[in-house]
Parts: sequence; C-alpha cells; structure tokens
Amino acid sequence: MFARRLFNYPSVGWDHPFAELNRMSRQMDRLANTLRARPGMPWMAAKVFPAVNLTEDKDKYYVRAELPGIKADALDIQVQNRKLTITGKRTIESEGENVRYHRREREAGKFSRIISLPGDIDANRVDAKMVDGMLTVAIGKLESSKPRQITVN
Repeated sequence: MFARRLFNYPSVGWDHPFAELNRMSRQMDRLANTLRARPGMPWMAAKVFPAVNLTEDKDKYYVRAELPGIKADALDIQVQNRKLTITGKRTIESEGENVRYHRREREAGKFSRIISLPGDIDANRVDAKMVDGMLTVAIGKLESSKPRQITVN
C-alpha cells in the first residue's frame, strides 16, 4: 500500500523505481551493438589508420607509423607549420571472383593522417625511412623551440 501511494505503482509486483530506465538502457546497448556489427556501415566501425606513436628528444620529434604491406613509394609525406601529413593508398590482392568471405577485416583504399606536432619544426631537417612496414619520420626542431640551459650567476 505504501509503495503504491509513494511511487504510483500497483502494490502487486512492486519494482524498483529505476527499473524502467535500466531496461531502456539495455535495449539501447543492444541496438548500438546490432548497428555496429552490420556490414555496409563503415562510419560505425571507423578505425584510425595508420596507428602512430609520437615521441621527442632534445633535437627532434619522431613519428612512427605502422604501414604493413605498403611500399615506401606509395606514400606522400609532407610537413607544414606544426603538422605532418601521411597520405597513401593500400591495395589488397584480389582473392578471386568466386570467393566467399567468412571474415573480412583488412580494408583497402586511400588514407590520410594528419599528426599535430607539439612545437615548431624545421621543415628542412626531415628524414623518413621505411623498414618492415614501420615508417619512421624524424623531424628537426627549430633552435628557438629547443629548451635552453640557463646558468644562475
């Protein structure tokens, strides 16, 4: 009787006041998982490619990007202001015309990734090398952006 007056619920089968919200939340989660798993909806499963690490030392910034199966001559690397742009195209050999896929996770096509650098760079001191699918770009820092040691008199 008390529950009926307080929460406007029938006294038989009384439930927690937030049970309906919990049920709706579970339904929304199921709907999101269903949409995420559907093929043909690339915006739901977008991944960032290539994966990169950005590090620095006293003189340079280092960008390391994983680019398996991509040849160095298929890449366009540019620096401007505080940004490094890596552009390229990944191609995958055709499996054949009458092939039925059971799982298809490797994507092909053009890609472009812009990496913002934390400081000013010297565009004349940029080196790039590709070894076993790992691209390493070393970008020199401007002298004015390097830390200076100051002695106290």
